Amino acid sequence: MAVRRDRKKQEYYFDYSLLFIILFLVGFGLVMIYSASAYDASQQMENEMYYLIHQGSAAALGVAAMLVVARIPYHFWEHFAVLGYIVSIILILLVQTPLGREANGARRWLYLGVSVQPAEIAKLAMILFLASMICKMGRSVRSWKGFMLILAAAGVVCVLVWKITDNMSSAIIIFGIAFLMLFVASPDYKRFVILGLLGAAGAALIVFVISKAATTEGMNFRSVRILAWLDPEAYASGTGFQTLQALYAIGSGGIFGKGLGQSLQKLGYLPEQQNDMIFSIICEELGLFGAIAVILIFILLIWRFMVIANNAPDLFGALLVVGVMGHIAIQVILNIAVVTNTIPNTGISLPFISYGGTSVLFLLIEMGLVMSVARGIRLKDV
Repeated sequence: MAVRRDRKKQEYYFDYSLLFIILFLVGFGLVMIYSASAYDASQQMENEMYYLIHQGSAAALGVAAMLVVARIPYHFWEHFAVLGYIVSIILILLVQTPLGREANGARRWLYLGVSVQPAEIAKLAMILFLASMICKMGRSVRSWKGFMLILAAAGVVCVLVWKITDNMSSAIIIFGIAFLMLFVASPDYKRFVILGLLGAAGAALIVFVISKAATTEGMNFRSVRILAWLDPEAYASGTGFQTLQALYAIGSGGIFGKGLGQSLQKLGYLPEQQNDMIFSIICEELGLFGAIAVILIFILLIWRFMVIANNAPDLFGALLVVGVMGHIAIQVILNIAVVTNTIPNTGISLPFISYGGTSVLFLLIEMGLVMSVARGIRLKDV
């Protein structure tokens, strides 16, 4: 009888705050996509709701998938961790076959009945694979050999994403996810400091060498982007054009913005306004107030992840949540940094808000994993 009473006192935990934040971000993203894309869609597609319909369909499918995944015990997916890792590599390699599709000068998509971006699948697969691998390695992950083995497993996918799909931003995110998961799993922070300093020094050296170059002749587009980052006005008619238009949008928004739907930069001036540069439209239409509100919502989302990770039933669940948290946090920081010209321009979307069906679908599946871990937390009345 006492055992039965104890069982009755135990309750499953459901994070309604997390669910509300996710649904708010998805809904807000749909509103901003329509606002940012209606003009271009009416001019190019003869349907101002073209982007909204496509994103809305992916978001609806994603929410349904999130709720299904949330009901499945998260340890079920551990059995598919290695398979997911292998499949993600195969999908990346298929980009260079006739199944691959090119858009905006980049070959990053596969057509499998619908267009999918293998890099987005690789992010989810990497979170599952590394969480499983770190748990199986146990204490050996704390050694230099184990540490480098984890980074090598992530490095393979990073290099493939970078070289085959020409998507450096996604490669950086995948490496960042691995780095953060290792940071949480290993108590020795010296190696992270060493790698961080080496990475910062290497990046600074690259920027210094490129900035001292006498000419742009023979430079690849990433080197030119660094020069445009240092002096966008000098490249206003080319590489620096998008950055300058984004900064104009941010500056013209003021404190409270011009009003929803009232952006001028989206009227053919700012390229990819519904994709990578949607944060600048938020700043223009909703002002500094709206931009800070969006950032605070993402901070709340990260906070809920931290609460769930700290109370997860086991290490595997905690690492899953940490991996998803790293994905969201890194992508938000990089997107806002690019839009504000804090770092060189690189194609990276704002989670849940930027246009991209594959992105929002797999982000919501990741949210389902987090909610599944949260459901594993037991509450006990005392």
